[in-house]
Amino acid sequence: MTDRRAKPASTRAVPVIAILTDFGYRDHYAGVMKGVIARVAPRVPIIDLTHGVPPQSVAAGAFVLAQSWRYFPARTIFLAVVDPGVGTARAPIAIDTRAGARFVGPDNGLLSIAARQAGVRRMVELTSRRHRLSEISSTFHGRDIFAPAAAWLARGAAIGALGRGIDRIVELALPEPSVSAARIRGEVLYVDGFGNLITNVSRKDLAHLSDSFREKPLSVRINGSAAIRIHRAYGDAPVGGALAAFGGFDLLEIALRDASAALRYHADAGASVVVSAARA
Repeated sequence: MTDRRAKPASTRAVPVIAILTDFGYRDHYAGVMKGVIARVAPRVPIIDLTHGVPPQSVAAGAFVLAQSWRYFPARTIFLAVVDPGVGTARAPIAIDTRAGARFVGPDNGLLSIAARQAGVRRMVELTSRRHRLSEISSTFHGRDIFAPAAAWLARGAAIGALGRGIDRIVELALPEPSVSAARIRGEVLYVDGFGNLITNVSRKDLAHLSDSFREKPLSVRINGSAAIRIHRAYGDAPVGGALAAFGGFDLLEIALRDASAALRYHADAGASVVVSAARA
């Protein structure tokens, strides 16, 4: 007799592929990568993390990836392409981590910070001909190498099947603030689409200020600007007014209420930021 009892559904989650690029939203490049993924792994969900990384800015892409990966399901595959060296000797790589996240992209530092945070378990250079397109262009490895590799991982391929093991990649380190008892000197790491200036100063850095300073209101100066008070939220400042606040990723941001701080202060990544006690 046939057993008609329902079999329990598999509890194994389908991996997600999250894509980060500097391709922008005007052209077809990101869409073509998704098409390649759909041909190899049609049932795999795809999330656009962003395609708005500033063109060729590996550091900005690495920052966004490092800020984002931990908010995704454990076995997410991060397909990251900010690749000014495409077609050169830089290697295409994939990384498996102890946290479960997988990273696919160019070996130019883009993946290194996030992978280091997640705990590197295994790394490979993407050399397998089976797991890439048959023809490889010198300008679009996102389509020809990275997207197929991510899709094959999502289908269940072992990372070791994608290529030869490696034990070293290009490392990128974001600048750290200089903290003393009287002030914190940092810099802008990233400018978001609202013109907010996201710095490398964290809330934890304030703990290193002396008690005499931490008990006073603190202010921020960018590129030698007038003092900007630290507020709890954007809405605490008047419309058009300058403010600083700790954002959703616990880093100090300099903003204008309903306007662009980047335009007001003519500031970009690398701009100098100083936090100190506000003058009475």
